[in-house]
Order: sequence, then C-alpha cells, then structure tokens
Amino acid sequence: MKKEELKKLIDTAAGRIPADLVIKNCKVVNVFSGKIVEGDIAVSGGQIAGIGNYEGKEVVDAKGRYAAPGFIDSHIHIESSYVSPEEIGRLLVPHGGTTIIADPHEIVNVCGITGLDYMMEAAKGTALDIQYVLPSCVPATPFEHAGAVIGAPEMEEPIKRDGILGLGEFMNFPGVIGADDSVLDKLMVAKEEGKIIDGHGPGIVGNDLNAYAAARILADHECSTVEEMEDRLERGMYILLRQGSACHNLRPLLKGVTSENSRRCLLCSDDRQPKTILHEGHLDNHLRICVEEGLDAVTAIRMATLNAAECFGLKDRGAIAPGYRADIVLLDDLKDFHVDKVWINGEFVAEDGKYLPEIQVHDISSVKGSVIVKDFSKEKFKMNLKSNKVNVIQILPGGVVTGKATAEITLDENGEFVRNPEEDIVKVAVVERHQGTGNVACGFLKGYGIKSGAVALSIAHDSHNIIVVGVNDEEMEFAVQSLIMQEGGIVLVKEGKVIESMPMPIGGLMSDRSGEWVDQKLTDIHEKAYEELGICGDVEPVMTLCFMSLAVIPEVKLTDMGLFDVTTFSFIPVEANE
Repeated sequence: MKKEELKKLIDTAAGRIPADLVIKNCKVVNVFSGKIVEGDIAVSGGQIAGIGNYEGKEVVDAKGRYAAPGFIDSHIHIESSYVSPEEIGRLLVPHGGTTIIADPHEIVNVCGITGLDYMMEAAKGTALDIQYVLPSCVPATPFEHAGAVIGAPEMEEPIKRDGILGLGEFMNFPGVIGADDSVLDKLMVAKEEGKIIDGHGPGIVGNDLNAYAAARILADHECSTVEEMEDRLERGMYILLRQGSACHNLRPLLKGVTSENSRRCLLCSDDRQPKTILHEGHLDNHLRICVEEGLDAVTAIRMATLNAAECFGLKDRGAIAPGYRADIVLLDDLKDFHVDKVWINGEFVAEDGKYLPEIQVHDISSVKGSVIVKDFSKEKFKMNLKSNKVNVIQILPGGVVTGKATAEITLDENGEFVRNPEEDIVKVAVVERHQGTGNVACGFLKGYGIKSGAVALSIAHDSHNIIVVGVNDEEMEFAVQSLIMQEGGIVLVKEGKVIESMPMPIGGLMSDRSGEWVDQKLTDIHEKAYEELGICGDVEPVMTLCFMSLAVIPEVKLTDMGLFDVTTFSFIPVEANE
C-alpha cells in the first residue's frame, strides 16, 4: 500500500471524505465477536474503511441482507473440476467464493513446473483470488511413470514465488514418519522460506501421528471420523471438513465440532465437479449443511472465512473489519445462504448467480500435447498367460477402495484372455503417456459391468497415464488411439466408432470449454456408458475407472509398471499363485 492510499483509507474511515463504495442497510456478520451488527460498510479502493453510518460516491442498498466475509475454500484441486482456472472462477464466485487454496498436484504430475506456471498465469484471468501451494509429491509414488520428477532442488525456485503459500498436501506420510532423507529435504525447502506444509494423513494414529505433527504439518482434510479429527486437533493441526463431489465427510465430522475446537476447523471441497457446483453450489452448500446439522450460522461462516485465512497466513482477509480486504458476500438469510451479490477486493463481481467481469483466457499451448505415446498397438495388450487362474481388481461399491480377488478365466491356445459374456471380468490396461517409454501393463477388472466397446481416459490418478477397459483388444486399441488424437480426456467407443467423447487439451486433464458444456458432456458420457456399453448402474463410469491406477489406495491397483498390491507395497503377477 502506498502512503496516499493509506491516507485515503484513514480519511474515509474517519468520515472526512466519501467512500468509493458504501453498502447500506447491512446486517454485518462479525466473525471476531460472533455478533451481527446493523450498519453501512464503507469501502476505499480494495479495502474496508469501516462499519457505521457512511456516505459514498457509489451506494448499494443491501435491503437488510446479511453481509459476510468472502468465502475461502481451504483445499481444492482445480483440475478435478475438469475446467480451467479462469472457468472455475466464473463458477465459484457467484456462490460467494472469493479465495481458494489450490493444489495443482494433477497438472504438475503431468507437465512439471510448466504446469504450475500455466496455472498461476491462468489464475490472473479471474476475479477469484487463487492462492497456490506447491505440489509435494511428484511423482505421487515410485511405482509408476509420471510426467515429471520434482525433488527438493526443483522446489527451491517456485517455493519463493508470491502466490505460493507453501507445500501442498504431503501424501508421502510414511516418508515423513520414517524421517526419509529426501522427504526431509522437501520439508526443509518450505521451512527455510517460512512457508506452510499442508497435510494428507489418512489412518495415522499414536506415535506415528505425533511424528507427522512434529514436522509441523499444518492441516489434514482426510479425516472421516470424529475420533481421527480429535486426534489431530489435540496435536495442534487444523481440520479441513471436506464436502466434495466424491468424498462427503462434512456431516459426520460436524458432530465433533464444539465451541472449544471450532476455531481450528475449516471447510474445503478437495474435488468438486461442475455438476455439483451448478446444482448444489460451493461453500454456500457447505454452510447450508452446517446449519442443517445444528451448527450456529456465525460459527459456520467463521470456519469458511477467518479460520481459513488465519490457517494459511492470509492476514488481509477473512473478516469484515477496518483495513481488511473488501471481500464481501451479501446473503438473503443464514439458513439457505442464497448469495445475492459478491465483491472481491472492492470490485463488484457477481449478482444473483451471474459472474460479471470479462474473462481473460490464458494461452494453453504450453500444456497442450501432453499425451505422448510411442510404440503402441494392440499387440501390447497380449498377456501370454500360462495359467487361467488370475488376480483380479474387484470394484467395491461406494468408493475407490478395491478388493483383491482371484478368478478362473478362459484362455485361447496362445494364452490370451477370451472374455465370457456371462462373467463380469474384462481386461484393463494402463498405457504410459508422458515419456514415450512404450510401457503398457494389463490386468483384469471385476464389477465394472461393461458389455460392449471400451472406455479410455487420460485422467488416471495420480500420474495420469492412459487407462482403458474394454471387451476386446481391438476396441481397447481404437479407444486409446482416439484418445491420443483428441489430446486426452475421455473416449467411449463401440464397434470401432467413437460414440461419445470429451477432449481435455489442458494437460489431458481439463477442458478449455465452459462448466456448463463439461456438465452436459459428462451427462452424455454417463448415459452412453450405461445404455450402450452396459456399465453397471451403481458404478460411476469415469470416476471409478480413473482411480483404478491410484497405487496408494488399497487393496490392488494397476499402474503402467504392473499390478500393484497396496497392502504389501509390491508388484504382484497377474497369474495367481496356486
């Protein structure tokens, strides 16, 4: 802030000069006192000058609506929305979102620091304030090929950047607990810059949790029970109560929120697809749930604002008070939390569900062309099995955890799989798409239900190689080739024809189209998957498949390097031991 700006702010606050903007007749939610006070909000430049009785150059009548600080999503992956940073801003701001803490883990696993550069530049094209953390685990595991390797030396430059708050969720919690040397080097990169380290620690208890917290891991969004939540709160960690498109932990965890611990509780999405945003909302939806579960509305708003700002060191926001950023949301009530108007940094940016600023779209050429596949043909799907008893990835209902099963399959004279239409077992493959290694690994999937054609994706957590499943090698090959041609995304094929697709040219992870277009495309893809390919009605055809390669979620998964048993952290043969 310049001296003349400070003088103007003080003169406005004192009432000596008119404010740039006055929002009159508000019920102001004070997250410091817990009270709701009536008055006008005076804004000078991008900051709040005061609350009281003010005159301004521009006057907006709130007509008795509630004025809350702008909402802060404390942990979200933009890539999981399948849209660009500019577009996620257009979707979230009308729901009261003014700041998000974004972990670009997915695109950095594909494109390295170039992916981070793109995300930071694209963020400049939206009114939403996108604050980033530097991905800490690239690659996510050593059991697959990713598009980049980001070690401590590669972190030293980006960690210093403005707009990088610290290290993103540290998923390698065994490395932290075991004081692995390379992990310690990464932690020190953040510590030496005085920056935060976000957490990811499902299932850690006892002394292991002490060890994780001792590294001053700031927060955890992976709690699913009140007991896990309390364990972490007692060790000084913040808890991010998650309500995303896939994981719904908010209602169960609210049972553990008390007047004593609520100041250490935040709200986050983690992953939120356009359909969820368009039909349910964003943090306005979280707040509705909080109140439905009996939480005081002001406490809930504090979790979505001040708590998040304090946790991540954003000292200029999170409250409506003199000197704070003018991030302001007008709400019709404190039950349904319908958002009427939104200001970010003093700029009027949304009204009654409509995003107002012009969107400045950043060039995507640096992150296009990320699907690099070499030496590929259907011959790579040949397995030459000696035994017809095989290990199978068993899809379990309701999540991304899989079971390890065995089955007897039919083989031809060359040891190749012959699908039995009466058995719900099909071939699944992962095709390396970053380094041109030519790696293709095959396995078997049970419970997906596909009866015709094939499905291929370039979204396969966490390294995002191509994953494909189908009824025969020819359909699978055609699906992969079609996916390569459209530079990634989602492809459904049947009888040698593409029946539905969604190109994702941004790193093979995100569309360059609108959220509404993505929503409709996903609806069409689901419809064709169920009606034409016969995929089981209780299986989400895209999200389920994209997690079948995630080699940190039990029990067995498939990477481009082979079939992986997560319980033993080792590769296992496709052929089952007798």
